[in-house]
Amino acid sequence: MLTPVCKALIRQTQRDHPMKSTRNRLRISVAGLMLLLAPHAAPADVVTDWNAIMQSTVFVPPTSPFSQTRGAAITQLAVFEAVNAIIGDYEPYLGVVAAPAGASPEAAAAAAAHGVLSVLYPASAGALDVALADSLSAIPDGASKDDGVAVGIAAAEAMVALRSADGSSTAGSFPYTPGSNPGDWRPTPAGFAPAAMPGWGLVDTFGIDDGAQFRAAPPPLLHTGKYARDWEEVRVVGSAGSTSRPIDRANVARVYAVLTFVNLYHPIARELSVLHGKTLSENARIFALLAMAGADGLISSMEGKFYYDLWRPVTAIQMGNLDGNAKTWSEPTWATFIATPPYPSYPSNHASGSGASIAVLEDAFGKRGHSFSVSTPSVPDVVLNYATFEDIGVDIDDARVFGGIHFRFDQVAGRKQGTQVGHHILQRELRPVHGK
Repeated sequence: MLTPVCKALIRQTQRDHPMKSTRNRLRISVAGLMLLLAPHAAPADVVTDWNAIMQSTVFVPPTSPFSQTRGAAITQLAVFEAVNAIIGDYEPYLGVVAAPAGASPEAAAAAAAHGVLSVLYPASAGALDVALADSLSAIPDGASKDDGVAVGIAAAEAMVALRSADGSSTAGSFPYTPGSNPGDWRPTPAGFAPAAMPGWGLVDTFGIDDGAQFRAAPPPLLHTGKYARDWEEVRVVGSAGSTSRPIDRANVARVYAVLTFVNLYHPIARELSVLHGKTLSENARIFALLAMAGADGLISSMEGKFYYDLWRPVTAIQMGNLDGNAKTWSEPTWATFIATPPYPSYPSNHASGSGASIAVLEDAFGKRGHSFSVSTPSVPDVVLNYATFEDIGVDIDDARVFGGIHFRFDQVAGRKQGTQVGHHILQRELRPVHGK
């Protein structure tokens, strides 16, 4: 049943926003990533429009990568559930949303995204109301529109209820005490902030069983040659004043210090969905899978970080005389090229979330045959050109090592973990209905 508030909003839409284009206005406002791609003939759709709105909403300060990935996954799953309840191309995620025959999937998608984002980010409610009105103004009035809005509201309410006690609200206060033995993580310069989100690895996952399902194998022991080799690599190329860091590796370190899963991979998926002519239903599934993968990749890596509790390179190098390895030593003034995040090193968050996201993108769009460029307004002098998603993963691995904040083995383990997460989600979640 359409609520009085929604009916009033639709009526206001017709008066104040006659057939205004949402997508042109919102694309300009989305912060974080610019994609330079060949011109496309096909327009975007309401799912891609609201994916862009989701991205800009979850990045309103003071959000973190943790809340961003969670917000993206809840939103995109609600959109998927709403659209799929009407079209029925895929197995549902929840399976509790019923749709009347003839309900508008476009109205459902917009209402679902609006419903989730308004609850999770109430400070953005005004802008979200305007965006919803804008979307609904493009849909003819009638029962189809009203029923679609009702389906979207139901999907949003179901997803928000499902995640209301998922452990995210207490992850930052989870008990954790840094160790004092060689190899133990401890706060890092310059701010020496306490560990962030020590309980995030215990947050309920979206598509895998739990954060430990694909836990990475243990990192190299401190006394081993492997540890010493990776220690030496980051010491040489990752320091603030390194003369061994090529300009292109410095550039990727700067760019990927800003771009994370949501503001990197979702814009890429939006543009490629248009170039590949994906349907509304296909887009709803692609963005849901992509958001699930990024969220579960981050939960998995955070679980591993606090399980293994490995020190960061800056600590390992400044205290290298304590690790029992004859091939390492202490450099008390060594500093990183980019800022070190406040939690343990192994495995890499960026590698895990990226491995999972890339698995979804390769499944949706293929591994090869792409040509796109990535840049961010935060690093305006750099444009990174790519032909494959794998190339992005390689640059992200280098970015963290040449930035001085990760060992190479952190990256290798994180990417393997994330790839496993992504493939598991693809095999188990939102699968096509037989015959469709």
